[in-house]
Amino acid sequence: MKPVEIYSSPLCGFCHAAKRLLNQKGVSFSEIDVFTDPSRKAEMMKRANGGRTVPQIFIDGAHIGGCDDLYALERAGRLDALLAA
Repeated sequence: MKPVEIYSSPLCGFCHAAKRLLNQKGVSFSEIDVFTDPSRKAEMMKRANGGRTVPQIFIDGAHIGGCDDLYALERAGRLDALLAA
C-alpha cells in the first residue's frame, strides 16, 4: 500500500471523518498535527499549493485534497486504485 499522510487538527470534524474512512479501509497513515505543531502548517500549505484548511491528504506524495476530495474518490471507486502499491 502506498504511504498516506494527513495534515490534521484534533479539533477538526473533517479530519476525524477522513481518518475514519482510512481506518475503515485498513489504511495506515502518518498524521501531522498542525494544532500542536503550528510550524508544520507552512509546510502543509506549500505542499498543498496554498491549501490552508485541514485536513490536507497526500497519497504517495501526491496531494489529493481534503476530506470531501477523499470521499469523492471513494464514491467514484478510484480510491482503492490510488492506494494500491
